[in-house]
Amino acid sequence: MSSSSFPALRQSLRRLRRERGFTATVLLTLALCIGANVAMFAVIDAILLRALPFEKSERLVTLMNSYPGAGAPRIGASLPNYYERREGMESFESVSIYQGGSVIVGEAGSPQRVPRDRVSIEFFETLKAPLLMGQPFTEEQTLYENSGVAILTYEYWQDYFNGDPDVLNRELMVDGLSQRVVGVLGPDFTFLNSDARFFNPTASNLEDREIGRRHSNNFRMIARLKEGVTVEAAQDEMNRHNELMSETDPYAEMVRNAGFETIVVNLHEEVVREAKPILLILQAGAFSLLLIGCVNLVNLLLIRAKGRAKETAVRQALGAGRRDLARETLLETVTLALVGGLLGIGVGAASIRMLETLGSQQLPLGATISLDGRVLLVSLLGAFAVGLALALPIVALNARRNLAPALQAESRTGTVSRGAQRVRHGFIVVQIALAFALLASAGLLGLSLRKALQNDPGFESENVLTASISLPWKTYPETEPRQAFLQRLREALANVPGVAEVGMSNCLPFSGNVSNNATVVEGVELKPGDSLRAHWVGFGFGEYWQSLGIPLVEGRYLSEAEQVGEQRVCMVDTAFVERYWPGESALGRRLATDVELNEENAMTIVGVVETVKQNDLTEEVSQGMIYTPFRLRAQQFFFITLKTQVLPESVSDALREAVLRIDPELPVDNIRLLQDRIDDSLLIRRSPAILAGIFAGVALLLAAIGTYGVLAYAVGERGREIGVRMAIGAQPGQVLGSFLLMGAKLLAGGALLGAAVSWLAGIGMKSVLYEVVPYDVGVLLATALALSVVVFLASYLPSSKAARVSPMEAMREE
Repeated sequence: MSSSSFPALRQSLRRLRRERGFTATVLLTLALCIGANVAMFAVIDAILLRALPFEKSERLVTLMNSYPGAGAPRIGASLPNYYERREGMESFESVSIYQGGSVIVGEAGSPQRVPRDRVSIEFFETLKAPLLMGQPFTEEQTLYENSGVAILTYEYWQDYFNGDPDVLNRELMVDGLSQRVVGVLGPDFTFLNSDARFFNPTASNLEDREIGRRHSNNFRMIARLKEGVTVEAAQDEMNRHNELMSETDPYAEMVRNAGFETIVVNLHEEVVREAKPILLILQAGAFSLLLIGCVNLVNLLLIRAKGRAKETAVRQALGAGRRDLARETLLETVTLALVGGLLGIGVGAASIRMLETLGSQQLPLGATISLDGRVLLVSLLGAFAVGLALALPIVALNARRNLAPALQAESRTGTVSRGAQRVRHGFIVVQIALAFALLASAGLLGLSLRKALQNDPGFESENVLTASISLPWKTYPETEPRQAFLQRLREALANVPGVAEVGMSNCLPFSGNVSNNATVVEGVELKPGDSLRAHWVGFGFGEYWQSLGIPLVEGRYLSEAEQVGEQRVCMVDTAFVERYWPGESALGRRLATDVELNEENAMTIVGVVETVKQNDLTEEVSQGMIYTPFRLRAQQFFFITLKTQVLPESVSDALREAVLRIDPELPVDNIRLLQDRIDDSLLIRRSPAILAGIFAGVALLLAAIGTYGVLAYAVGERGREIGVRMAIGAQPGQVLGSFLLMGAKLLAGGALLGAAVSWLAGIGMKSVLYEVVPYDVGVLLATALALSVVVFLASYLPSSKAARVSPMEAMREE
């Protein structure tokens, strides 16, 4: 900054202190508009812009098997895939797999459910994540008999072992079995959304690795590209590799008909794929809000500059050059913008705290949203750019202004510069158009959310408490002890006061735990070219369907005798029936959850229930559900469902006590209302709708302020003209009407332009809308109505003031 700038800066600061109303208006507008952009940029920076926290993370890819014809377009990979690809593909420096889960850690009486991931031996090498101490897993440790080893995260080392420097080779009790600590990760290690506290090797036997398990996609796969290899090149090699593997694949024809392929995509891109369009839409909304605020301030600054026209002309007459005036204007607007930017950073910090309440914990990558140095720097640079942008119209105005007319402004002629008026009115039209677009976009998101909420999930969530339990393999290695535990727990919970119905299942809706299986239906032959059929499969135990209020359509529920007996029976839902026997009865028909049906694996359908939505209220096509007795799918992990006649939360302690009385080493996890699970699934729709609504509300307020300001200035500027008109016979109603007409013209221009912008914005939002067209007429009409009311009120106040002008007072004004 030159020495001549300091006096100009001091003069600008003195003027801003004198004009407190003007200064407060500018700073408040900037704080709100910049604050919204600070918060959104912090989110986008953390999720979309920042690289994954690994060395050369751009070379990390994920590999997903895809069976679009079977309703599984993007799933994981299998253990045989891992061994085949790590040995048989040249594009990858390393290949690894991982699988999330949880285990029980601790002794009897103090069990804890702890998140734990199973990973292949190259996992940390693939990520380039070195261990703080110890060694990675070895090939020998991937066999079941040698797999009792663990690598701890830094935090778990500190929490569980108190940071013991001699932690290597210490024991950790996991699911009742001893594991030996062989390594500790560094303090900065994180992996996507994983909350694992420690890692175990992917234990398996040779049978698990056979080609017959090639399509048992129970793992997630990542790989690191070799230097110089592109994703496209890796995809080409992957296609060739799959073609080669199909020669020995016993299910080659089935999966080929299902459209089988393996998708290779950048890991970061895949993780943010679903969130990216929504985040970009919200950032566009925040930027539009900033544009509206800037337009408002430009109008305010132009009005202020016109009011200082005589002062500016006198200063020019006394020797002030245009460069001096431009420097002064720049210093003033940049100072305002930087102070507004600092205030906006504070607003942004508060907004980030608000985002946390809206579900930021479910953001991709487990991202922590904060105002770090990069966000602060970009925010201040953005504020500086806003200051420059605000100064440009004023500098241009002073550069065009002639000295003589400005000095003659003292003799009020009552005329108004049409050019200046058109500029101000044009800015208001743009402001109204942007507000219209923001309001319409918020309306589309809100309507989309409403449509989703109106969908029937197929079950009743009211007064249903859910929880999960995972039976440790050491204590419950086989079906019989697991089944005995479920039976004892059901009886204990049925005796809890206030509990009406008790059920268990491993496929609770909105739990994310449902899985699908290849399915063969008796009498339904695959034609040449038909794809492999896959359906959701899970067990139901006790009064599971009754506890959720899932209606019985045909037949009966599974009986207690069928849960423990030798009968091979099942239930299906209406989506399954409609696929194979539309309009017919399904009772007595047989199926198998396998690639072929025989007398040993066939199950007979004894009941049909309504289809339930499994993961999302917006699911349009169900894969069809098969419910088996627990005995036929005796998994260690399951959910408990309690239908209560009292507040569900009030039976939580009784639930824990019932479990601990049966097994003191068994913790109960995820005790939650079923409705909360549904609400969580809607966060990706609810949070954007709320944020867009907030942006639209602020935009509406700014549009009202802008319209009011322009019309109020017009009334003051044309006061003498109004007085003359009223002196020669104009009625107050005519004056009122003329200014209301001016507001109506601004509204009409802004609404027409806004409708066009809204249509384009709607097209851009199409991928995130549900059962809502981008040009929804109802939303556009509601937007126009809301904007009309606000603009009318903003126009009426200055217009009514004009209608009350006294002709004599106006004529006496200078």
